[in-house]
Amino acid sequence: MKRLLAALSLALPLLASAQQLTVSAAASLTDAFKEIGAKFETGRPGTTVRFNFAASGVLLQQIAQGAPVDVFASADQATMNRGVEQKLFLADTRRDFAANELVLVTPPDGAIKNLRELALPAVKRIAVGKVASVPVGRYTQQALESAQLWGELQPKLVFADNVRQVLDYVSRGEVEAGFVYRTEAGIAKDKVRVAMTVGGHAPVTYPVAVVADSKQAALARDFVNFINGVEAQAILARYGFSKP
Repeated sequence: MKRLLAALSLALPLLASAQQLTVSAAASLTDAFKEIGAKFETGRPGTTVRFNFAASGVLLQQIAQGAPVDVFASADQATMNRGVEQKLFLADTRRDFAANELVLVTPPDGAIKNLRELALPAVKRIAVGKVASVPVGRYTQQALESAQLWGELQPKLVFADNVRQVLDYVSRGEVEAGFVYRTEAGIAKDKVRVAMTVGGHAPVTYPVAVVADSKQAALARDFVNFINGVEAQAILARYGFSKP
């Protein structure tokens, strides 16, 4: 009995220190955040970081419906703004931690050089993110509207659930072109060709915030601070993200 009590007394502090943090993050952050999460865990024994990666709008909807999430990282400001307006996030924890660029990509043998060439008959399919839920889709719409091409290209557009799906369509040669972030193009640099950097849209910046209903609010704040720290910023830079 004494041995059992002794074992329990040793186990209880370990159980008490075990914490799980759930982070919902934009699909384009997948690789960088997995590495950042591992670094965060290393400095906090007993802590596990669980990730949910998807389009920012989809993640916001999940949180609004009560999904147990502690931290939210979006690929655009508009999605975060909607969440703050709905009081889903703690506004005082909001931080911009990274920036990106919108690029036009083609399969490796593609010859497209500019946006106007997307209107040519040889281009039959163009992959873009769903405008309602995928930030890269909204950036794409803004850019094509600035170039007065959005309406003209509608019949060619193939809408994807997230930026990774756009990248897959292009890398598999299922479309002649697609719009992704520069970081995504870097991941598949042997499978896609960057035709151009695209302008005419809002700046691509990534905000992060603690979810108002988080059961791990202190740990969530630590994670937000960690993302903005030297170690995490170095990881983001290695994956092609720039400072906001």
